[in-house]
Amino acid sequence: MPAPKKILAIINPISGTKDKEEIPALIDEVIDSSKYSVECRFTQYAGHAAEMTRQAVADGVDVVLSVGGDGTCNEIARELINTPTTLAIVPVGSGNGLARHLGISMDVRKALDIVNDGVVADLDYCTANGRPFFCTCGVGFDALVSLKFAEGKRRGKLAYVAKALTEYLKYKSETYRIEMPDGTVTEKAFLIACGNASQYGNNAYIAPHASMQDGKIDVTVLMPFTPFDTAGLALLLFTKHIDQDANIKSFTTESLTIKREKPGAMHLDGEPIEMGTRIDIRCFKGGLRALIPAEEPKRSIIEPFASVFWEFIETVRQELNI
Repeated sequence: MPAPKKILAIINPISGTKDKEEIPALIDEVIDSSKYSVECRFTQYAGHAAEMTRQAVADGVDVVLSVGGDGTCNEIARELINTPTTLAIVPVGSGNGLARHLGISMDVRKALDIVNDGVVADLDYCTANGRPFFCTCGVGFDALVSLKFAEGKRRGKLAYVAKALTEYLKYKSETYRIEMPDGTVTEKAFLIACGNASQYGNNAYIAPHASMQDGKIDVTVLMPFTPFDTAGLALLLFTKHIDQDANIKSFTTESLTIKREKPGAMHLDGEPIEMGTRIDIRCFKGGLRALIPAEEPKRSIIEPFASVFWEFIETVRQELNI
């Protein structure tokens, strides 16, 4: 019998809202010990997950298991690009965009079952001016809100929504030039989202047809809209039909360059970063090995709305400390 493969489980104790102290015991209970030997470690500071992942790759660890949110997952995934080590995900954050796109359950036990029974897939990754991202990057309104939220003291989804509403009332759309191998588009846009995966997180599908195995970037350009359009846009966003809105232009490309009027914020998988007036975005095919479900899970038509509802309830509970 071959020796069990090695797993390093990296657990972020402050991601999401639930306590992580019981997760090592659950990992020990669920993971098949005939297939894997597992070491669990908790992150202690920003960048610690990346450090542990680099060492795991050097030590020949077979799988690094991300137990956290999008930030933890991305920190680990960046270190696994073009290595033989495989990414596995137990999503316990708030958005969980990559896990949701891949069909990984939000239930910890079911997500761990994928480690036992899933398959390894070669996934695309993208870069913006050389910095990797895996779900989406973008410029415009969502990038600005990400930056303002990061600069603020309050946390939680209600604080994020409040920040978005405040910024919307004074936001002015910019004109962007989008250069691609097969043509150029110039638009005044509210935001431009570039999707390797289909969603921001929380089942908000900004690029509903995106695939992480086609070598393509799905570009969504949202033109300026009125407050009366907001409800309809939100409905289409959560039902995977945002590309059908009249305020949307969408296309796919292997690479693009966004040129804008002035430097400012952009986001990489929701994390804000300052960039200049030129942003070169590229897709690299099959550079990340990841464990995914052996079969695509069946998704209920009400799942996105149920997800948003329970996220809202949990947020209210946190805000009221109940």
